[in-house]
Amino acid sequence: MKPTNLLIIMSDEHNPKIMGCSGHAVVRTAHIDALARAGTMFTSAYTTSPVCVPARAAFAVGKYVHQIGYWDNADAYDGAIPSWHHRLRDRGHYVASIGKLHFRGWDGDDYGFNEMQIPMQIIEGKGDLMGLVRTDLPERGLSWKIAKLAGPGETPYTAYDRDICTRAQVWLREEASKHRDKPWVLFVSFVCPHFPLVAPAEFYYRYSPEQVKLPKQYRSEERPQHPYLRDYASSFVYDRYFDPEKLSKAIRAYYGLVSFVDDNIGKILRVLGETGLAATTRVMYTSDHGDNLGARGLWGKSTMYEEVAGVPLIVKGPGVPATCRVATPTSHVDTYPFIMQCVGADAPTMYDDHPGHSLMALAEGARPDRNVLSEYHGMGSTTAAFMIRHDRYKYVHYVAYDPQLFDLENDPEELRDLAGDPGYSAVLAECRERLYRICDPTEVDARAKRRQAELLELHGGRDAVIRRGDLGFSPPPGYPIVLG
Repeated sequence: MKPTNLLIIMSDEHNPKIMGCSGHAVVRTAHIDALARAGTMFTSAYTTSPVCVPARAAFAVGKYVHQIGYWDNADAYDGAIPSWHHRLRDRGHYVASIGKLHFRGWDGDDYGFNEMQIPMQIIEGKGDLMGLVRTDLPERGLSWKIAKLAGPGETPYTAYDRDICTRAQVWLREEASKHRDKPWVLFVSFVCPHFPLVAPAEFYYRYSPEQVKLPKQYRSEERPQHPYLRDYASSFVYDRYFDPEKLSKAIRAYYGLVSFVDDNIGKILRVLGETGLAATTRVMYTSDHGDNLGARGLWGKSTMYEEVAGVPLIVKGPGVPATCRVATPTSHVDTYPFIMQCVGADAPTMYDDHPGHSLMALAEGARPDRNVLSEYHGMGSTTAAFMIRHDRYKYVHYVAYDPQLFDLENDPEELRDLAGDPGYSAVLAECRERLYRICDPTEVDARAKRRQAELLELHGGRDAVIRRGDLGFSPPPGYPIVLG
């Protein structure tokens, strides 16, 4: 694989089903679709954790969350464990970031970048402290925001993404040519389509009310009654504030935000072509995790359903197979070896217990017998959740609750939980064994909760954290913090 530059574009909370290239009948994503046609799309790709801060820490380091110990949105990456940014910078590659990082943000932290433009970090270096409360879950006070703000308009997030897009175009035109000694990496990280579900009018009105369907299993009698889901829904009471009109507005706004992100991606890719950099630059598009978007009456993230634990993952560029779709389960941990291979840094010294497989090998036809893991230890949960995807099956293990099992080949919408079916007891046992080969979920759950208890005490205890209030969403640089 010949070394080239690498442009990584990450969005925030992009449900992988909401793209034209995923077969969505309504949403228009012309530039992401073109990227998929010209490259390789991994159709069963997963985040390491379905929430922002741990997912981004694990993406940086290239390991699973339980390996690195950044558990939730109050325990952010501090640069202490080497990331791909550190390793490449230390080998002489120029590594730049523009946009959201969601790291700790303390003065003196070294995240491994040569350059960081307008980084968005966790608030006050503390983040969402209410996620540290893992028993007798408090109701989140700003849950009303998703429904009540939904509609057309502008927000600090859309303004931030426009700035990110502009800066990325300028960097490619003005700065890229200054770094020719070794391939560079530019990490462009948008914050949309993360809520608030407010889309610029140009994109919101692309979608009419008639195009919006009721989310699957949305009616109360249809919703799965697993206790993990009940815990989440009773803490994040998003659905309490929806009526049919607000539901339609929210979905139209999310669709519009996805098209807004796609438009920004198109502007950046256009500059690659106009500057001639496309011939010497590979491109990766992904998101930190997905979004429930009303399915099963749930909003936001934090579950292991495909809409949330799944992520878009597309790569293109020199040497990457075109018009290729890979159904083999993949993970964000697989992006680490891909990044190393892209820039010519794929050496044994760059790895230590990294669990990833080569995306290029998968694109070229390798089909390893592997397990993909996602795990969750954060807000709205009293027990850890671990997802294993192996072949056609998805197994979700809860330390304190009964598991779930889905056959994604015959039930891609995850409508039938097979965990209680005696006919699948052998499959269930095999999946459980595969999880335990990777980690001991009970030990990991206990370790995460010990760390969270320490942080809770550091910040004044349960009552103080709850009084501080709910963080509806992190503000971009320069905008005020709003807690409630």
